[in-house]
Amino acid sequence: MEFKISEVKTGQDVREFMALSLSIYQSDPHWIRPIDRDIESVFDPKRNKTYSHGRLVRWIAKDETGKTVGRIAAFVNDRTTTKGNDQPTGGIGFFETVENEKLAHGLFEQAQSWLASQGMQAMDGPINFGERDKWWGLLIEGFDQSPNYQSNYHPSYYQKFFESYGFKPYFYQLTFGRKVVGPVSDRIGEKSRSALQNPSFKFAPASGLKTDALSTLIQTVYNKAWAGREEIPEITHEAALHLVKQMKPILDPELMWFAYDGESPIGFFLCVPEVNQIFKFVNGKLDLLGKIKFLFHKYFGANHKALGLLFGVVPQYHGQGVDGALIEAFRIHHETKKKYQEIELNWVADFNGKMIKLCEQINTKVVKRHVTYRKLFNENAPFKRFREPYVFGEPTL
Repeated sequence: MEFKISEVKTGQDVREFMALSLSIYQSDPHWIRPIDRDIESVFDPKRNKTYSHGRLVRWIAKDETGKTVGRIAAFVNDRTTTKGNDQPTGGIGFFETVENEKLAHGLFEQAQSWLASQGMQAMDGPINFGERDKWWGLLIEGFDQSPNYQSNYHPSYYQKFFESYGFKPYFYQLTFGRKVVGPVSDRIGEKSRSALQNPSFKFAPASGLKTDALSTLIQTVYNKAWAGREEIPEITHEAALHLVKQMKPILDPELMWFAYDGESPIGFFLCVPEVNQIFKFVNGKLDLLGKIKFLFHKYFGANHKALGLLFGVVPQYHGQGVDGALIEAFRIHHETKKKYQEIELNWVADFNGKMIKLCEQINTKVVKRHVTYRKLFNENAPFKRFREPYVFGEPTL
């Protein structure tokens, strides 16, 4: 197949870029079309703050008949190019192609050439031009599962295209899942029962909390649990408030659980309804009709799946069973309610031994696996993974 790669510049180019996925996945029963405006917002400098410290170019490829058969974006985020890297590293994402290796390699070469012109010496992909909580990693296992909201889903043949071009795994991303009904492991069960029976501890959902109070709880636990470690900054109350307001249309307070020591919040397990189970009915369009469809399926119970976003316990309470008790209280509550039948957890990196161990102990299993690849432009340079992976079943510190 002959093809021509050109930069996306016109409105028609944008429409071709967006529409390609429809033909790629038209016969895949598990694919859920992303919301168009979510993808478009990545490429909008007014809506994507990464443009203030980065730059992006995207291309489409057309065959000899003029049909769009491939696409890719390449980008540089000045805040991450050298952070933790041995060489300046850019990114690629939003890659789609028909099953043609020559075409795939042509798109990779186009992106690599542009990144090299920007001073980059390596590229990661497929990743997002923005935060890691969306559009990150290539799906390599779990093709029989529908993608979660703003998660990548790909044909199985993409893996061989990346690897034959010279991409190597930088780290793997594990999505754990389980049925809500069913016990956790005996080990975590014993520790959690002790914490649940401790009169100093309380475990409760966010039911009845107003937006400002919920924001304060999230800010408090987040900053105590993570801020200051590994260059993770504190979040302000304004940022936490914005997050809650942003998620408000989909929030279910009974999916957001907090642990307290007396009146002090010491941990949280924050979940939301997995909205792709509803968005699959709107076919990518949140116009008036799409919003009506969304509200209809939301209120008439189309979704029975929850998605775990954040889990954390203040360090001084580690080892006291608070983590297990928080999950056990959540599980017991929802076994009784019977609204949600299954839960998946936001992806965990393969080197995060503590979180993987917890996932093992609550009897989840890996239901999806993504990989973040890295390609060094100098093929003779030594390749290093981000961190050494945790080995399943090994003890953690």
